[in-house]
Amino acid sequence: MAGRMSGSQRRSQVLGIAADEFADHGLHGASIEAIARAAGITQAYVFRMFGTKKALFLELVGTAFDRFSDGMARAAENACGLGALELMGTQYYELLADRTTLLLHLQGFAACGDHEVRELVRARVAHMWDTVADSSGLDPVTVKSFLAFGMLLNNAAALDVGELDEPWAEGVRTRINAGLFEHINTDTNR
Repeated sequence: MAGRMSGSQRRSQVLGIAADEFADHGLHGASIEAIARAAGITQAYVFRMFGTKKALFLELVGTAFDRFSDGMARAAENACGLGALELMGTQYYELLADRTTLLLHLQGFAACGDHEVRELVRARVAHMWDTVADSSGLDPVTVKSFLAFGMLLNNAAALDVGELDEPWAEGVRTRINAGLFEHINTDTNR
């Protein structure tokens, strides 16, 4: 017979189950009952661990955003300029393979009608901006262009464009090299 889980093990288990539930159904469609049932615990225990359904969602969405930002920061640790963008872009692209994290990221945007969610997502987008700007040392127009391409990659990953054999999907899958951003700067954007 397996031993009981420690509190931190149980919390980790519930976070994993809840991540899948919120990724698939969003803040309002996710079910604490389904999360509790999958974990083999009561709904009351889930609420005792996290307080509210929204608090659990906020923790998961914040973690999803941080995974992208922190991964890019680590990737560009010893680089700057366009070289840093290339390293961050490669890391970001690889992180998109984690569909649950990607969908939590997108569910965060989708739930921005809620003030608390919007504030969290704003803070995490600001952190992502700062990560790219500080790591690369590049101007705001280049940072904006880089992050805009990232949002397109999010949408392409959510749509599973890798499964499609269509010209538009092939275009979306085209890898972006750092050299693309050489002509984008504040002076050329006047």
